[in-house]
Amino acid sequence: MADAQSRYVKLTKDQDPLQDIQPGELNQPIDVPQLHVRKCNECGQALPENFEPPAVEPWTTGIFGCAEDTESCWTGLFCPCILFGRNIESLRDDTPWTTPCICHAICVEGGMALAVATAVFHGIDPKTSFLICESLLFAWWMCGIYTGLARQSLQKKYHLKNSPCDPCLVHCCMHWCALCQEHREMKGRLSDNFVMPMTVINPPPVQEMTSSNENHDSSPPSGTSTNLEMQAL
Repeated sequence: MADAQSRYVKLTKDQDPLQDIQPGELNQPIDVPQLHVRKCNECGQALPENFEPPAVEPWTTGIFGCAEDTESCWTGLFCPCILFGRNIESLRDDTPWTTPCICHAICVEGGMALAVATAVFHGIDPKTSFLICESLLFAWWMCGIYTGLARQSLQKKYHLKNSPCDPCLVHCCMHWCALCQEHREMKGRLSDNFVMPMTVINPPPVQEMTSSNENHDSSPPSGTSTNLEMQAL
């Protein structure tokens, strides 16, 4: 065994020349094909290979179907800020309806009220027309951007298509009709009239322990028979 050739070979510099390693060369990223997977745009989680995005669905009601729900129609006509607040509350559970209602009242109704007050107290002349136009432009711009983003969130949640056009443009041109349509859409999808079926279970009768004498007295005679009838609940 001592004369047996060793399996270990000692390498010299001539047999295995050293390679010059540059600083940071070993820290280069490695491309792994298995890690190239699709991810969700909302949460960033990896999606399976056979995943198919849900199809874009149409709205259940049209943009001009305000008369289908008279309550939301009158609320959106006279108090659009309240209807907008209710829509945001239904869309986001952690947001009370008062917060978006106040923001809508300050940005949209506030700009319109400023323009009207300027025209009433100072009249319409070249000096005040600039302020009036600026107030109306601010209200129109905030109406399209602020409420359009909420409509876009609703479309992402229920996979709704742009109807009839971009969400911000819809609110810029047909703000009150868009608010009523969004309210009807969420009201139809989150309807409280849907009742889950319930199973009613009756408890068993109460059993009492009695003495043997009472059991003997209460037992029917041997010659008589008892008729038991079972009824379904």
